Amino acid sequence: MENQDINEENINTQEENNIQNEAPQEENVTDAPTAEELLAQEKDRYIRLYAEFENYKKRTSKEKMEFFQYANQEMMVSMLGILDDFERALKEIAKNGNPADLQGIELIYQKFKSRLTEKGLKIMEVRAGDSFNVDFHEAITQIPAPSEDLKGKIVDVIETGYTLGDKVIRFAKVVTGQ
Repeated sequence: MENQDINEENINTQEENNIQNEAPQEENVTDAPTAEELLAQEKDRYIRLYAEFENYKKRTSKEKMEFFQYANQEMMVSMLGILDDFERALKEIAKNGNPADLQGIELIYQKFKSRLTEKGLKIMEVRAGDSFNVDFHEAITQIPAPSEDLKGKIVDVIETGYTLGDKVIRFAKVVTGQ
């Protein structure tokens, strides 16, 4: 019986050794990626990096275009005061001035306005009776509506609004009916 016990112990230790020897070999085989897997990983990394770089190029070119489009915004806003002064001068000269003076001022006004329009300035078309829109209009005050259909609508335009491209650079100042 003792031989049988010793033989069983030897067999058990041999099986344990075999299991221990086999286990690390299996782990080594599954842990090491193959050349195809490495190539696929690197290719995926390259494609992602390339796509990221293309998106970066598109984003920076778009930002650059927006910068150039709105670079003269500050200058345009400062010129709006001069444009308003021209409009007031035209009204006053039309009331009680010389027709030759009116024609000269009007010529200068049109030339100045056309140069600003060439650079992207647009006048907001706002009339009495239009609906009030906070995206384009600034309400200076509210007055009782002269008629029922003007309640909540624009009654008078105090100052013209302007856009540069798609961006509002000066809201139209209006009086609304209540």
